[in-house]
Amino acid sequence: MSAVRRSCCFLAVLLAVPVAAAEPPPPTSPACPPVGDSVMVFTREHELWLCHDGEPVGRHRVALGRGGLDKRRGGDGRTPLGTYELGEPRPSRKFGIFIPVAYPTPEQAAQGFSGTEVGIHGPRRRAPAPGRRAAPDDWTLGCIATETDLEAERVAEFIRERKPLLVVR
Repeated sequence: MSAVRRSCCFLAVLLAVPVAAAEPPPPTSPACPPVGDSVMVFTREHELWLCHDGEPVGRHRVALGRGGLDKRRGGDGRTPLGTYELGEPRPSRKFGIFIPVAYPTPEQAAQGFSGTEVGIHGPRRRAPAPGRRAAPDDWTLGCIATETDLEAERVAEFIRERKPLLVVR
């Protein structure tokens, strides 16, 4: 058998062997950090988790900014992404309770990000249409809103007791 013919046969054998297609990596599933306390917001799932040492101790559906994600400037209606300190929960006539989010961070401000009054809060005082819940329809001006006042109070209690960071991703 000539060298050319052997090469062609070898190539034919190689082409006949099926090659496994590379599978995309699985999507990142929500998870609590392994140590410490945090409030995690998983934007794709529209969920807020209260986390303690790697375990969720509370889970709530939330509404986000009506303009989408990745806030860059005041008035854009977007919910910021990142890690933030949380202020002391306080009463709110508009939302029952309001938990300030320290947005923008100093690093974000240096990049030109702007905006004020970003927070976690309960539903609007104006009642939604009968049979409709406050979340997951994204209706806020960039905040994170729980479906009920009771859920907002549970989040506030966790924050008062543990002083966690907020992680929005």
